[in-house]
Amino acid sequence: MRNIDLTITALAGALVFTTGLALAADQDQMRTQDQTMSQTQDKTQIQDQIYGSQLMTQQERNEYSSRMRSAKTVQEQEQIRADHHEQMKVRARERGVTLPDDPPARG
Repeated sequence: MRNIDLTITALAGALVFTTGLALAADQDQMRTQDQTMSQTQDKTQIQDQIYGSQLMTQQERNEYSSRMRSAKTVQEQEQIRADHHEQMKVRARERGVTLPDDPPARG
């Protein structure tokens, strides 16, 4: 009878251990999915803030963001933004795409 109790206890322990591993793996997978979704949402939000971003490559978006961050004054940012706005309007016309006249709201 004692051997049966030990066997049952060992099997129950193995089952709990295996279930714990499975739950931990599920949590890791969910955490990875959450991080991926968050990064994708962040990129989408940044792209939505850049006028004509759908007409730009990822490298162009990165370069534009870098130029905006490195601008030393608000006036310099406004000039970069205005130049970019004109470039995107030209690009949109060349590609037969319609963009709104006004850039997206900031902030």
